Amino acid sequence: MIYIVEDDANIRELVVYTMQSTGFTAEGFESADAFRAACKKRLPDLIILDIMLPGDDGLAILKQLRMRNETKQIPVMMLTAKGSEYDKVTGLDLGADDYLAKPAGMMELIARVKSLLRRAQPKQEEKFSLADVSVDVGRHTVSAEGNPVTLTNKEFDLLVFLIRNKGLALSREQILQSVWGTDFEGESRTVDTHILTLRTKLGGAGHIITTIRGVGYKAEDV
Repeated sequence: MIYIVEDDANIRELVVYTMQSTGFTAEGFESADAFRAACKKRLPDLIILDIMLPGDDGLAILKQLRMRNETKQIPVMMLTAKGSEYDKVTGLDLGADDYLAKPAGMMELIARVKSLLRRAQPKQEEKFSLADVSVDVGRHTVSAEGNPVTLTNKEFDLLVFLIRNKGLALSREQILQSVWGTDFEGESRTVDTHILTLRTKLGGAGHIITTIRGVGYKAEDV
């Protein structure tokens, strides 16, 4: 089930129709209240969320979704007329998995939805460890210095990507494309923001993530 939260009836109906024509089950909502009421009855597999909405806007909805255990893992795509880098960064920093500015082509929208759903499938039973940090990909758990650590989806994916590529200096562009699957035009601070919060949450074990000046970041046992 895909939920589309969009106050423009024409766009909402077009996206719902497109999803249904592609074989997905989809339902549209014009406001945060209607969306929340539907979530109480059934949680979706993916959410397409507009920013400009009556009442609570899309960013407020996204923040609430990421704060609740039952919804924090649901993939969210921001579909909005706002196309500035600031709005992209804000949405991604709050936990959005992808961002598409309107007017958007329906073929691209479908491709991105399929990509997000594939990435949301249960991960293989992989386990990683580096210094005092242990990651169980299948169970989506992390521990640092023997203590459980609670991470957002993106923080978790970022940590897994860094550890999988331990010892390699990774540019911000490589990290952004591999973890978020989204290309930005120009500089973005979202990688730096997530690195900072990830280090903080790992506590004393955060030293495994080092900054490579002029390049990006690297995970290593230092």
